[in-house]
Amino acid sequence: MSGRRRVELDADTVERDLARLVLTVVELLRQLMERQALRRVETGELSGEQEERIGLTLMLLEDRMGELREKFGLRPEDLNIDLGPLGPLLPVEASGGPDGERGA
Repeated sequence: MSGRRRVELDADTVERDLARLVLTVVELLRQLMERQALRRVETGELSGEQEERIGLTLMLLEDRMGELREKFGLRPEDLNIDLGPLGPLLPVEASGGPDGERGA
């Protein structure tokens, strides 16, 4: 049993890393929902009221994501996991630029 090593974990690091992982998944889902909503708007599937409600919901979610990133000291680009040969998980322009803002 001499091959066993004890792993030292810092509670703050673990919390931040877990928050990063969770926020990455939420950001991926938010972007997928946003794309789906845009497709539905473009095809005319939604009423004006539905478009407004979806837009407001997505804006509120994006605002909340910003608050949570700030709380854990994360930038938008911190949520973009590198998948090696597959490239980044999130589109580069959507994960934020050098100033931390989303691309237009």
